[in-house]
Amino acid sequence: MACTSAEMKLYEIWKQKADDADILAELNEVEGKDDEISDRFYRALEFGTGGLRGVIGAGTNRMNIYTVSMAAQALADYLAQKDGQHAVAIGYDSRNKSTDFAKCAAATLASNGVKVHIFPELEPTPVLSYAVRELHCSAGIVITASHNPAKYNGFKCYGGDGCQMTDGAAGEVYAFMQKLDIFDDVKRGDFDELMAQGMINWIDNSLIESFLDAVEACSVNPGICKDAGLKVIYTPLCGAGNKPVRAILKRIGIDDVTVVPEQEKPDGNFPTCPYPNPEIRQAFECALKLAETVYPDLLLATDPDSDRVGIAVKSADGFKLMSGNEVGAIMMNYMLSCRKAQGTLPANPVCVNTIVTSDLGGRIAEKYGCELRKVLTGFKYIGEIIGWLEADGEKERFIMGYEESYGYLCGTYARDKDAVVASMMICEMAAYYKKQGKSLLDVMDEIYTEFGYYRNRLLNYAFEGEAGMKFMNSVMDTLRDNPPAEIAGDKVLSVSDYKLSVRKDFTDGTETEITLPKSNVLAYKLENGGSFIVRPSGTEPKIKVYTAAVGTVESAEAKLDEFEKVANAIMGK
Repeated sequence: MACTSAEMKLYEIWKQKADDADILAELNEVEGKDDEISDRFYRALEFGTGGLRGVIGAGTNRMNIYTVSMAAQALADYLAQKDGQHAVAIGYDSRNKSTDFAKCAAATLASNGVKVHIFPELEPTPVLSYAVRELHCSAGIVITASHNPAKYNGFKCYGGDGCQMTDGAAGEVYAFMQKLDIFDDVKRGDFDELMAQGMINWIDNSLIESFLDAVEACSVNPGICKDAGLKVIYTPLCGAGNKPVRAILKRIGIDDVTVVPEQEKPDGNFPTCPYPNPEIRQAFECALKLAETVYPDLLLATDPDSDRVGIAVKSADGFKLMSGNEVGAIMMNYMLSCRKAQGTLPANPVCVNTIVTSDLGGRIAEKYGCELRKVLTGFKYIGEIIGWLEADGEKERFIMGYEESYGYLCGTYARDKDAVVASMMICEMAAYYKKQGKSLLDVMDEIYTEFGYYRNRLLNYAFEGEAGMKFMNSVMDTLRDNPPAEIAGDKVLSVSDYKLSVRKDFTDGTETEITLPKSNVLAYKLENGGSFIVRPSGTEPKIKVYTAAVGTVESAEAKLDEFEKVANAIMGK
């Protein structure tokens, strides 16, 4: 593919003005390769509600010190229009260039007169969310690409409430970013000099301890783990969870924790797990091998920035992975049932999950008189609910929030999903039920027996590069313009278009307004209790299709297979 003149002009400007050795080496290496140059310069990374995320490398469509510094400059300009002195907290994970990017962002902010609090070592994303409010900051930044492969990194931005930036605020930052020349309009100071001047300071370890105190306070049955004999294998997947997860498990009395040695230390190349995603079995391969000699009850895996956790539970047929929908449902059931029995359940309790999360949670919430609020995908919307409850003086009503993508939060100390508290709660549940002679799988079967077998399957379709982006847009446009009457033989009862904020009911022809923020999501409600939801990822070049079926184990699985065939056809696979 030939470069456009605009792309080639940008390439030449970068060769002239970039002074980073790695960036210059890459620019020289792609000289004369039009397709390589085009992919790096055909667009600039957009600052959305997830901040920036992209492949590490040279160019406007890459994560590098220049795109990171420009985002930090835009954030500084955004804060400058607001009254008062401003401070920003910065965290980072184990990914390649994370420390460099964090220091670049800190130096740019400090050069603009913004006080910066930065962690001296990698920490989980939820610790940053906690720090923003504890340190009275106007914003926060985490350098991470979550569970993406090693070639990715990102710049995730938080508001002063500890939530990821909302659409409006992110849009304002992006507007400032679009006005900047990436080389001429960005202030780049020296990190060490700015620290010596007091504009940048290290965050003290006491904040980590107070974070762990807040996590421990979420325990529903304190002390239950001390004599349960629970054996755990844990892997941080070469990421940020190693120290805090082990610390919280020790605090609650789980001493028999074996850490997967080859995945214990931070390593942005993720050599033993190329896709460090606790949703997939590959992430557990090393832990499963270790389990052959350790014989644990439970396997835990946290992703690189330790905001999500996956588990595998011992069964008669080996270790079985539990889905995010299952862990969220069993955690909600555990917290509501125990607190009701203890008399500690508040009046009008509230749980929150997302529009793509299993409907099973609603059935459980209904049993315990709990209000279940549905929000768009993105944990910031769950954090937003906590903020609203707090503003009304009712934050004690919040029990937990979760999403199907393995993110959970109990308590109100943070405004983002937290694998530290989730790891604690999972182990506490396992210990509680082990004392009753049950595993988490046994309890899940009991829940299915009571409410029906709710089965979900997430399908991911990747589309790289400019052509992929155009194809994803065409898929959504085609579905929006030509709504299907049936999917895999199941009649479509209604379609919710979250981009147009309208729900069309095909049974009576009525239309109702969707009051959630606009989002490019199409959700089809089907007869027989199933659903089919299509959504482009906000952080990766892929379309996600969420399918759900209700019935017996056999019938639900068979229906999901049929849904997958339909999705494959839509995506041209």
